[in-house]
Amino acid sequence: MSVMPDEVLEPGDAVIVVDVQNDFCPGGALPIENGDEVIPVCNMWADAARKKGLPVYASRDWHPMNHLSFEDQGGQWPPHCIQDTDGAGFHAKLELPDGTVVVTKGTRFDKDQYSAFDETGFAEELRRHGVKRVWVGGLAQDVCVRATSLDAAQNGFETHVLLDATRPVTPEGGEEAVSEMEANGVVVER
Repeated sequence: MSVMPDEVLEPGDAVIVVDVQNDFCPGGALPIENGDEVIPVCNMWADAARKKGLPVYASRDWHPMNHLSFEDQGGQWPPHCIQDTDGAGFHAKLELPDGTVVVTKGTRFDKDQYSAFDETGFAEELRRHGVKRVWVGGLAQDVCVRATSLDAAQNGFETHVLLDATRPVTPEGGEEAVSEMEANGVVVER
């Protein structure tokens, strides 16, 4: 790991843990290969933020049944993260500090929401709390981490993606996401 949270976290920072949910981890409905390997890194960053009094946010997919993103509804994904199911729950080994704010997305019936910023008011929440820089990890690197990070940068936040704290759906998708994020001003911490 190239960047250690204790060395870089400072006032004005926030940690964002993206979609570390059971369905995206091994054994889930839409498992990311080695997805559970992000958990210790996310835990370390969330704990360091807590110790420094900085905010931690955790996004989650929270789909209604028969969501339009599901294959049986014409979408591209198997059913996953259905509201109030075990699969939609945060992974049991994810240690979110007390006070973690949960950002719920994917609830709309008419579109999918990959980004934690997509019609959630998240940018306003961060600004209200004086956040200027965000550190992002979670799942999946080439889908929701990508979309959240691009939107964070577009909304004017200095955005750092923790590569050790992410895993892609596919290696090719991960490479494309890293290139796209870097081309749009996101700092990818290798």
